[in-house]
Amino acid sequence: MITAPLSKIGVTGSIGMNIRPHIVIIGAGFGGLAAAMKLAGNDVRVTLIDRQNHHLFQPLLYQLATASVDASAIAWPVRALFRKHSNVDCLMGEITGIDTDRKCVLLKNDEVHFDQLIIATGNVPNYFGNAALEKHTLPLKKLEHALDIRNRVLGAFERCEHIDNSVGDENGINFVIVGGGPAGVETAGAVAELTRQALKQDFKNIDPKKTRIILIEAGERILAAFHPKLSDYSRKALEKMGVEIWCNRMVVDCDEYGLTIDDEYLPAESVIWAAGIVASPAAKWLGIETDRSGRIAVDDNLQIKGFNDIYAIGDLALVTGKNGQPLPGLAPVAKQQGKYVAKRILTGEKASAKPFKYFDGGIQATIGRDAAIIQYGRFRLTGRLAWWAWSMAHIYFLITVRSRLSMFSSWLWSCFTMQRHSRLIIGRGEN
Repeated sequence: MITAPLSKIGVTGSIGMNIRPHIVIIGAGFGGLAAAMKLAGNDVRVTLIDRQNHHLFQPLLYQLATASVDASAIAWPVRALFRKHSNVDCLMGEITGIDTDRKCVLLKNDEVHFDQLIIATGNVPNYFGNAALEKHTLPLKKLEHALDIRNRVLGAFERCEHIDNSVGDENGINFVIVGGGPAGVETAGAVAELTRQALKQDFKNIDPKKTRIILIEAGERILAAFHPKLSDYSRKALEKMGVEIWCNRMVVDCDEYGLTIDDEYLPAESVIWAAGIVASPAAKWLGIETDRSGRIAVDDNLQIKGFNDIYAIGDLALVTGKNGQPLPGLAPVAKQQGKYVAKRILTGEKASAKPFKYFDGGIQATIGRDAAIIQYGRFRLTGRLAWWAWSMAHIYFLITVRSRLSMFSSWLWSCFTMQRHSRLIIGRGEN
């Protein structure tokens, strides 16, 4: 993928020599991509580095995991997004460190020099130091994670179709989702729709509708960031779909056959981990301390304290909102911060007098087809209208026209037919 030595790509120069300043961005997530798009076409050189060659629309990753959409609808090659911008280079590489004295990003086989650096490496699953949970649960952060979950879910039914179920009415299939935040709730609802609707006529020897779907939350209620009435609405909607909700329960151990919840062992075909995230360990590249969630302290302009010309944005940056609490790890936060830093770089010190301020567009979550919740300040919306608003918002934020059309058609197909057209097991589909 790299066609020239990286050391030749990032030579630092001065404005007086008529060499454009070089901006390096680490991470092609929402924040990094927003910054790169803002800088594209301007009189700067940009190098966007990521471990993957694609940008992933993570809010809809659970739909790939539950056979609602194809991967091409929620992921796009980064190079294709910048093919018309000659001032943007895209590199796929593994970062090993940052040399702040020489102002260069270190990769496995080379280095990239920078004039200004934007670190937007996002987050990783938080297993709270439990190695068993990390080994045996299924995270939902990457394309391969979603495809693995889809293989496990569909593969479980294929295996049970071979088993004699003449004795007893239950399939004996348990799917467990750990974490009652938006990701866990949306995944649980999608798995319920898949098993109760899309697969109900596909199997002859088993009844997918009898599958147990269990959502586990350590706190007192699911969707704790929402108003209690919206949380209660979501709980009732999930229970109506056949999801069991266990609150005030703690997962303490897990193996390949199931998990231990408090002191109770529960066999499970798959355990999906949506219980928490922590900022990526990018702070190690700089040798600096973080807060308990791995976030880096930044100033009002999102510049890392103690480092000139190095910024942190998105889930990596510790930024407080109007309420004095850290901003949530949401895509709109990262996108606004990416655009802000890019504008500050383009305008120089002119923007330094205007600290970053987050425009809060509210929070939302979907429970299933025709059921969603939206909260914006004191305004609250539930039901079918909320679902359509949620759908239009997510389609709007998709990057390409092709993806918007693909997503819209997939959702229409699912609404009218109750079917999922992506029910493919890729690979062996084994547990």
